[in-house]
Amino acid sequence: MDGKIMKAFKSAFPHTVPIFAGFCFLGMTYGIYMNVSGFSFWYPMLMSLTIFAGSIEFVAVNMLLGAFNPLQALAVTFMINARHLFYGISMLDKYKGTGIKKFYLIFGMCDESFSINCSADIPKDVDKGWFMFFVTLLNHMYWVFGATMGGIFGSLITIKLEGLDFVMTAMFVVIFLEQWLKEKDHTSSLLGLFLSFVCLLAFGADNFMIPSMLAIFIVLTLSKKRLEKGGRLQ
Repeated sequence: MDGKIMKAFKSAFPHTVPIFAGFCFLGMTYGIYMNVSGFSFWYPMLMSLTIFAGSIEFVAVNMLLGAFNPLQALAVTFMINARHLFYGISMLDKYKGTGIKKFYLIFGMCDESFSINCSADIPKDVDKGWFMFFVTLLNHMYWVFGATMGGIFGSLITIKLEGLDFVMTAMFVVIFLEQWLKEKDHTSSLLGLFLSFVCLLAFGADNFMIPSMLAIFIVLTLSKKRLEKGGRLQ
């Protein structure tokens, strides 16, 4: 590894250390969840390596256990990860001039890598492209490591782990509560809860997810200007 690349690695690594702790813990939870659901450690390892989208990887467990429905999988994946469309647009200028590394930067962009690459004060003597590459690569490897370890150690745990599948629900509840605390006004969150409840009553527990996400998307899109004017859309 030449000096330029090594300097970029050394500069990027400290920014990713906090991500290491979070990704290892959550990744191990995901790996154990996969193991409890009947999958060997190869599944979380390969899924974390090739998908690298934590929320979808948790959701994919139920998809793999349920009936084959590629259209539903596509719709759910698109709706959950739609925010990456906006991340990608905002990173177009930053990714210019990165050469072939751009393809991996696009694939590996997650919330945490986006935050670091957007806000980090990169030293002038450090190559920007390699810095962003290593931020993305390190975060990716942290997630793969955590998921793989969880899949391996999950098979060694002898205590009963019934109810661990609730971890996915708990994760989304925590994300929702965190967003709730950051909001100045809870109109958009309340709309989401209300529309989800209506769709649950209308379509049932097995089929309400896609209709509710579509309804939320449509209502918030139509209400975007009014909510922004009132400072409510976060």
